[in-house]
Amino acid sequence: MKRSRSLVLSLVTAVVAAVGAVWVAMPAFAAGATASFVKTSDWGSGWEGKYTITNGGGTTVDGWAVTFDLPAGTTVGSYWDALLTSSGQRYTFTNRSWNGSIAPGASVSFGFLGNGPGAPANCQLNGASCGDGTAPPTTAPPTTAPPTTPPPTSPPPNTGLPKHILTGYWHNFDNPAVELRLRDVPNEYDVVAVAFAEATATPGAVTFAVDPGLSAALGGYTDADFSADVRALQSRGKKVIISVGGETGRVAVNDAASAAAFSDSVHALIQRYGFDGVDIDLENGLNPTYMAQALRSLRAKVGSRLIIAMAPQTIDMQSPGSSYFKLALDIKDILTVVNTQFYNSGAMLGCDRNAAYAQGTVNFIVALACIQLEAGLRPDQVGLGLPAGPGAAGGGVVAPSVVNAALDCLARGSNCGSFRPPRTYPGIRGAMTWSVNWDVTNGNAFARTVAPHLATLP
Repeated sequence: MKRSRSLVLSLVTAVVAAVGAVWVAMPAFAAGATASFVKTSDWGSGWEGKYTITNGGGTTVDGWAVTFDLPAGTTVGSYWDALLTSSGQRYTFTNRSWNGSIAPGASVSFGFLGNGPGAPANCQLNGASCGDGTAPPTTAPPTTAPPTTPPPTSPPPNTGLPKHILTGYWHNFDNPAVELRLRDVPNEYDVVAVAFAEATATPGAVTFAVDPGLSAALGGYTDADFSADVRALQSRGKKVIISVGGETGRVAVNDAASAAAFSDSVHALIQRYGFDGVDIDLENGLNPTYMAQALRSLRAKVGSRLIIAMAPQTIDMQSPGSSYFKLALDIKDILTVVNTQFYNSGAMLGCDRNAAYAQGTVNFIVALACIQLEAGLRPDQVGLGLPAGPGAAGGGVVAPSVVNAALDCLARGSNCGSFRPPRTYPGIRGAMTWSVNWDVTNGNAFARTVAPHLATLP
């Protein structure tokens, strides 16, 4: 999220096509290690696959590489929990930094999407036969095309939110957008994310108070006024959450002590101001292990109605192996929604991994949301984050009608561009915008266009 009119594009992704042979340094082979494959779902034109590497030997496996062939016409799409290189139809998956060591008797796994009807063949683990991985794959019965979303593996948390929601960020600072008291947020918004809680001198701990510059711009706006406004929005059926981070945020949760400090300090803010939950918007690094620990601790303190939202940048949700994506999957059972910022990114690969889609288009939004939807998040956990018009972002600004078209494509399979996802996701959660203040500055076009459309989704 950005705090001023002058924005620097945070990321530019270059897409490079590999030519010729790809050489991969193989870790030392451990006797007794095997790699087994299974298709966990199959919808005819594609499938989801999973390899499990099991250490059946007596010494630790220190690093692994699984290599296999796919027949012509079948390719790998999105993947998670591994790194990928390829040469023609030969694919090699290697371990991530956190799952390369396999103790005797233990196992790790990685997954990927296959485009086309084929299946892996000629599998090798660390340069030797995969063992029981050479057995024919087990496949699930194909579904009808276009398939709808598979049943969720965990129930949605009980947060009291409607099925489809519009989230907007409220500025606790003074910038060129219109300044607003919290109670003056337009009624179209279901969730208001207060931006931002700030880091303290204690690692992991955060604090919040009404910004003096904002208070002065509003002719005097106090913490007591803000607390009363939180209650006023809640009386209208809205949820108010505290967002942590932002473009300049430096909150670091990198060990057990800082995880405890984060949980305790956010809980204190919830008790003081009445927030309904927390939003993770860290743009300067995130440790998924300890942030997951912090959020589970906070959930234990608050209960099942705690809203846990995330607002990662586009690049942070390109692969399930990234820190943000791993955090989302690790807390899937208590996670409310991930509102990825589909802007300020440049061109990005979609879930088909066949082309780079230009930001600011229906194709871009749908193809990148598809990565999350096909790699493990429930549709009710996926929201589309877009800027609220001119001034709100440095790139990727779209007309609100484009947001509606993307929602239609994902939920119904209609109004798509040239990219069409492999299935529909009627439970898609909704949309987010940066920000309420910029939306009001631009005549409320985002909320007044997108909110009514959300009510029409399945």
